[in-house]
Amino acid sequence: MRVNVKFLSLVLLIIISFLINILGLMNLIPLLITSPILFLSLLIFIYSFTNRKRFKGFKP
Repeated sequence: MRVNVKFLSLVLLIIISFLINILGLMNLIPLLITSPILFLSLLIFIYSFTNRKRFKGFKP
């Protein structure tokens, strides 16, 4: 259940940042601001699903 909420919230973040980036492409918002927002939302989405639990050794 927690993964579904996380997945839906990240997809919603990507959609919102994509729409803001479309406004940037229409020169309504500076593209210099909207492009990093889209990049960061995609980066967070990819990182959160590729970061798996790894064995970090036994704690002494």
